[in-house]
Amino acid sequence: MTEPQRIALLCFPGIRAFDVSVVNEIWGQDRSARSVPRFELRRLAADPTTPIPLSGGFALTPDRGLDWAGQADLVLVPGIEDPDEDIPDAVLDALRAAHAAGTPVASLCAGAFVLARAGLLDGRRAVTHWYLAERLQARHPEVRVEPDALFVEDSGIWTSAGVAAGIDLCLHLVRTAHGAEVAATLARTMVTAPFRTGTQAQFIERPTPRADRDADALADVRAHALAHLDEPHTVTSLAARAGMSPRTFARHFQATTGTTPLHWLIAQRVAAAQKLLEQTDHPLPEVARRSGFGSEVTMRQHFAAHLATSPRTYRTSFRRPLAPG
Repeated sequence: MTEPQRIALLCFPGIRAFDVSVVNEIWGQDRSARSVPRFELRRLAADPTTPIPLSGGFALTPDRGLDWAGQADLVLVPGIEDPDEDIPDAVLDALRAAHAAGTPVASLCAGAFVLARAGLLDGRRAVTHWYLAERLQARHPEVRVEPDALFVEDSGIWTSAGVAAGIDLCLHLVRTAHGAEVAATLARTMVTAPFRTGTQAQFIERPTPRADRDADALADVRAHALAHLDEPHTVTSLAARAGMSPRTFARHFQATTGTTPLHWLIAQRVAAAQKLLEQTDHPLPEVARRSGFGSEVTMRQHFAAHLATSPRTYRTSFRRPLAPG
């Protein structure tokens, strides 16, 4: 039997209850009945015998000391309520040791300030809540802050934007370790999207007077494209379906989703190909056709760009046993 993935959540005063709940929802529940692998989630603190107060009248009870991070497969830092608050030296030391040992480290929302304080983001790309991006850059000028991204990775260190983007990152970490279908199953259980494309810009910009009407038209276009991924689509053909000029369509699409129509379509096709590789024995050219890439070569190029792997390697890693016919 495969050992469960070991997840370490670093806990200390000032962490956000929401982010703790997200981590617990994804890695702390037993969903093996739905073919989701078991995880071993541990809540680490300098003093595991003392409950940690959270905002909103909640409290968290740790179950391991910080040294357990050395056994973890993934170390997580939840967001913090106040980026100006001091972080315990023991927490910073645990993060440095985990990264030095090659363990992936991830932060949610303002948890990026904790990673920056530990020196882990020096010279690296990072993101936090758009409202805090300028403060992170000013306080840690050595960090390459990307204010628009939902989440980014650099040298085994993950950071995410605020609130819901933390869910996006956590699901992506599950997808990376266990495949797209496991992440999709978790997302369905949580009644959230398996993944979102785009940037924080879609949440910063104010809607235009036509926003609701355009959003309905764009939603119809996206639904149509998803139902017919194997067909060719262009900005011109999608714009015609929305009743817009190509330029207007592209502008409103990016304002609504945070990405271009082409990038969105490629992301959906990659996701569809992942599912086919996991759940069917279709040969690679057929997977490429059904997911809309047209050729195995094109599919391989996009897998390399989006997933840093090949379709064949992805299938070997994440293919599920087929049900007996």
